[in-house]
Amino acid sequence: MNDKDQQHVVVTGGAGYIGSFLVGELLRAGYLVTVVDDLLYGGESLLSYLQNNNFRFVKSDVWESRAIKAAVSKQWQTPFALVHLAGIVGFPACQSVGRYVAWRYNVETAQHVYEQCHELEVERFVFVASYSNYDLSANDHYATEDSPLNPQSLYAETEVAVEKYLLSDDHDYPAPLIFRTASPYGLSPRPRFDVMINQFVYDAYYKRNLMLYQKGYLRSFIHIRDLVNGIILGLQSPIDKVKGQIYNIGSEEGNLSKDEIVTLILKRMPETTVTYKDLTFGGDMRDIRVSFEKIRQVLGYSTEYTVDDGIREVLNAIRSNVISNPGDPRYRNARFIVQ
Repeated sequence: MNDKDQQHVVVTGGAGYIGSFLVGELLRAGYLVTVVDDLLYGGESLLSYLQNNNFRFVKSDVWESRAIKAAVSKQWQTPFALVHLAGIVGFPACQSVGRYVAWRYNVETAQHVYEQCHELEVERFVFVASYSNYDLSANDHYATEDSPLNPQSLYAETEVAVEKYLLSDDHDYPAPLIFRTASPYGLSPRPRFDVMINQFVYDAYYKRNLMLYQKGYLRSFIHIRDLVNGIILGLQSPIDKVKGQIYNIGSEEGNLSKDEIVTLILKRMPETTVTYKDLTFGGDMRDIRVSFEKIRQVLGYSTEYTVDDGIREVLNAIRSNVISNPGDPRYRNARFIVQ
């Protein structure tokens, strides 16, 4: 297959937790891939791709108004899609940098990137948001794509602002597609140990103790491979099924309480003690059940991996010393973590 037969995808934030996994799967599927990333957490996650002729890396701050246009190689055809993952991800990281910086790198950056995609005549713009945009669940209610939004953190506020921008009437080309994803877990070329399930495994193994806040709160989880498969499904689906659409991405089986997660961890590390602490925390008080019926019915999406699969995967990597120092700050987006 020559370049003219291949579709070109740009991934902003492609060196990150989700992006580095996505890049590998896109290359495996035969796409040309350009990554634009400022390497805030390093670039080791991209090393295995550097010798691939279908891969290009451009170190750039995507907040700059011409970063994407400058990064697109004239040797390859115009990208048919851009997956926007760059930004300051997560409640703790946004809180640590403050509102001005979070807004600049999450909201303004997305606007700059979309505008350049419009100029480049890119067909699709995929934005990966979070289910934390929803209001708290009540009376066993499941949040659907039509449920009211009530962001519980600065991070979620920036995501909602980007969604509103993309779905405004004058933004139909590139066709915006929004995924509100469950919380990812599992290993990627850029591991993270500040996502909840990975962090719980880390704490149980090294500290032999789990300290839990917000006991009983429901969260929604997805294995990173299932998440990446869903993003690629969005790229491959007919344009009329994704243009201007929002899809929750995950499965109802991934709606679990913290106590249920702890039970799964104790099955593999029964020596772990569990301590509960009452804490009213004004920043990320998610207690949400999420429905994934739309993506199942419209795109035919399904997940393959369970939370127990992810716990086993992360635990095996730690025990075998594949990740020699999982406590390194580069494996966290922010140092202050609340469970």
